[in-house]
Amino acid sequence: MNRKFDLIIFDWDGTIVNSIDWIVDCLQSAAKACECRIPEVEAAKNVIGLSIERAMDELLPELNAEERTQFVGHYSQRFFSKSTGTEDLFTGVGDMLENLKQQGYLLAVATGKKSTGLAKAMRGTGLEDVFHVTRGADQTASKPNPLMINEILAHLSVEKDKALMVGDSIHDLQMAANAEVAAVGVTCGAHSEVILQQYGPMACLQHTRDIMNIID
Repeated sequence: MNRKFDLIIFDWDGTIVNSIDWIVDCLQSAAKACECRIPEVEAAKNVIGLSIERAMDELLPELNAEERTQFVGHYSQRFFSKSTGTEDLFTGVGDMLENLKQQGYLLAVATGKKSTGLAKAMRGTGLEDVFHVTRGADQTASKPNPLMINEILAHLSVEKDKALMVGDSIHDLQMAANAEVAAVGVTCGAHSEVILQQYGPMACLQHTRDIMNIID
C-alpha cells in the first residue's frame, strides 16, 4: 500500500493524554511552594511541551540554581501525586493507536516529559507496547530542537518525507518544521487553532483521533 506516511510521531501531554490543566496546576503549585512569582495560566500553557529546565527559563528566568532545584522538586512531587490512567486518555485515542499499529504504521512519542515519567504514564494508560520508540527531554535536546525527531527517524530508518508529527503546542510544530517533517496540530491541548496555524501545519484537528481521516 502506497501511503503518505510510514511513521507517525505523537506528542504526549495534550495530544494523547488530557493533562494540560493538571500541568498548569503543578507549575503554579511549585511556584507557590517556592514562594516565587506564580505564572498566569496562559503563560504556563505556553511552556508545556518544553523540558522542565526550558520551561523554567521561559517562566521564571530570575530563579537561581538552588531555587530551580527546589522548583523541580516541588513540581515533580505534585505531578506524581496523581497517577495517569486510561481515564486520562482523550476519547478514542487508545483505539486509534491500536488501529494504526494494526495497519502497519510505525508509531513514536516525542515529549517534553522525562523518560521515567513517560514510562510510568504509558504503563498506567496501557500503551507501553503500542509505540516502537519514544524520546523524552532527558534523552535528547528539548523541543523545538529537531534532534528528538531526527533520532526517531534514524532509529526507525524512515525518511523525512514519510514522517508526520502530531502535537497540540507551538513547540511541537516548530520542532517538526525544524526537522523538515510534516505536522498536524490538534486543538485539544495547549494552543488554539489560530495560534497553531501560524506554524504551517498541514491540518488542524479538534481531536487527535481524527488523524485517521487525513493520513491515507
